[in-house]
Amino acid sequence: MKIDKQKVEEWKKLHGEIFQIETQGKSCIVRKPTRKEYSYVSVVKNPIKAQEALLNQIWLDGDEEIKTNDDLFFAVCSQLEDVLAIKEAEIKKL
Repeated sequence: MKIDKQKVEEWKKLHGEIFQIETQGKSCIVRKPTRKEYSYVSVVKNPIKAQEALLNQIWLDGDEEIKTNDDLFFAVCSQLEDVLAIKEAEIKKL
């Protein structure tokens, strides 16, 4: 996949952090999901359907084969945890 640097900059302005996930010579660019999108996906009972819905929602560009080839799909989905990483917070008793 050829990356268009201008598009990347536009996506960063629009979505904040974006990520490239690569596997077996194929790659895709995704963004962090919004709270609303994450909430929608969390109610899907089938975990594979949930991953599929999430990937479709956060997908910006990439090799479409990732969405249709099971090996590529599962490899990319295994990296989504890093995309979903939640920042740490502190709690202080006052």
